[in-house]
Amino acid sequence: MIHKPFSSRNSAVLAPAGLLIVLSLIACSGRNSDPRAAEPDKSKADLFTVSKDQMDHLEILTVQPSDFPRVLRLTGNVAFNGFLTTPVITQVSGPVSRVVVSPGQHVSKGEPMLYVSSPDYSQLRANYLKARDAHSLAHKNYVRAKDLYEHHAIAERDLQAAESAEIQAQADQQAAEQSLKILGIPEPETLVERPLSPEIPLIAPLAGEAVERLCSPGQVIQAGSTQCFTISNMKTVWVLANVYEGQLAYVHVGDPVTIKTDSYPDVFHGRISYMGAALDPTSRTLQARIDTGNPDGKLKKDMYVTATVVAGKIKDALLVPDSAVLRDAENEPFVYVEVGQDQFARRQVQLDGSVEGKTQIVSGVKPGDRVVGAGSLFLQFANSLQ
Repeated sequence: MIHKPFSSRNSAVLAPAGLLIVLSLIACSGRNSDPRAAEPDKSKADLFTVSKDQMDHLEILTVQPSDFPRVLRLTGNVAFNGFLTTPVITQVSGPVSRVVVSPGQHVSKGEPMLYVSSPDYSQLRANYLKARDAHSLAHKNYVRAKDLYEHHAIAERDLQAAESAEIQAQADQQAAEQSLKILGIPEPETLVERPLSPEIPLIAPLAGEAVERLCSPGQVIQAGSTQCFTISNMKTVWVLANVYEGQLAYVHVGDPVTIKTDSYPDVFHGRISYMGAALDPTSRTLQARIDTGNPDGKLKKDMYVTATVVAGKIKDALLVPDSAVLRDAENEPFVYVEVGQDQFARRQVQLDGSVEGKTQIVSGVKPGDRVVGAGSLFLQFANSLQ
């Protein structure tokens, strides 16, 4: 068999055809290498149909404007009630000889909390006893001089000298008494019968719980500077809540507040007693002080809490049941809206707050939209299959 060579005419016809095949392969290869080609078309899932028998599982609600409580949830932390809390600072210097109160123990006003072996106290005690004895002697001399003057036994100037000595001795005794009272000895007269000892008690200035102990036996403390304890009445505490600038118009002194913490299921109640005078320049928040009852002392200092304030009402708010709001893979909220006969579409929404099973939507739906309430999870599953 003899093969004839291709003519120039045949090659001219086949060349464009071969070029088309190569270009087609390249195009196909380019499409297969594009990662976006493998992505699903999300638009197909935006609108889907539910069969008649499945519609019985859905609750369709019409969105209508209505009044909605403006609920502000403020973050904050617990602090001691500053009006019922005090540091216990020693008024004498010396080593701590005994500590008789432990943290968490309740103390009464005037109760000893520790004892200090103080040379200052020993000196003041000696000064008082001397002044007391000198005043007693000066008073006796004055009484004797007065009797002698009445019987014309001494001159008037001798009576005046005795009276002056008695007044000066009395002033010295009173000064010594005040020095001891400052140290925490309310009745210096009892020192006369008390056995001689360098120990002086540090007493509680008010009733409450010893929430901190800052010294130990043997520690040398300095008068007027060493804090030994902190006492606080834990029946009430402060909650310091952070109010953002956009919330300031709705928060006022006197507003009632409910407080919750992750530590307990209990709900605590309080009232705003003070609003700060300046914003924090970093967080742009204002600190609100809430006076809060603390039954059983459950709220502890620096505990994180959430304070809820009902600040009036929002007019014409768009509300849906909490069950209508779902979350996508990016944790963005959305709802299902009926757009036709047994047809639904997914709508991304923005939320504001939730109270008593109702959630406010600020964008994504409009009045008159028909939103799926109960059964929205069923729609989410059905949508994922289409």
